[in-house]
Amino acid sequence: MTPPLPKSGVCPLCEYSFCSELCKDSARAYFKCPECFLIFVPSHCFLSAKDELLLYQQHQNHVADPEYRKFLNRVFVPLAERLSPHSSGLDFGCGPGPALAAMFSEAGHQMKLFDLFFAREMSVFHDTYDFIVSTEVFEHLHEPWTELQRLWKCLKPGGWLGVMTKRCKDESRFCQWFYRIDPSHVIFFSDQTFQWVARLLDADLYILSDDVVLMQKKTKPSES
Repeated sequence: MTPPLPKSGVCPLCEYSFCSELCKDSARAYFKCPECFLIFVPSHCFLSAKDELLLYQQHQNHVADPEYRKFLNRVFVPLAERLSPHSSGLDFGCGPGPALAAMFSEAGHQMKLFDLFFAREMSVFHDTYDFIVSTEVFEHLHEPWTELQRLWKCLKPGGWLGVMTKRCKDESRFCQWFYRIDPSHVIFFSDQTFQWVARLLDADLYILSDDVVLMQKKTKPSES
């Protein structure tokens, strides 16, 4: 017999301990954090690493696919406009077909890759970068604050973090939202969540569209 789902949960982003259940379906419950406004799935509902990999292997994202590149332009174009020539970058969560890294390389930038399943080279986190880009990755993160801190440490002062992930715009319609159905999607950011993150990281935040945000690391820490 399946144990009952908990009525409260610990936020994986800010660790607030008493998040209330927003809604649930036959497979999972979804909780909302009142502190950082993240919506999340409890960890006991996560896919196994094997099942997660099988799901990602079904994706048909090819480096040369013009439609896929058009999709990636939503983050590529605004980020590329802000970069100096020959910048160094990291594609975090590049997947098996790192098209975005190829696009930045073609634009004259030096790229490194990391993916938990397809390019697990931990040495990339020993370097620093002018920019880090992550597309359709943040919704999969099991430990988002740990990953955000690690990425932020890898950014040079003045560097950019570009994130593409669909944000929850209306929590009253969350359970009807197609984006939550994917079993590998376990956390869901909102504008308020990114604002919370930016405050904690002391970052300048730019919300560009429904699924693209940029954060810039200050050249000097803000005075408290």
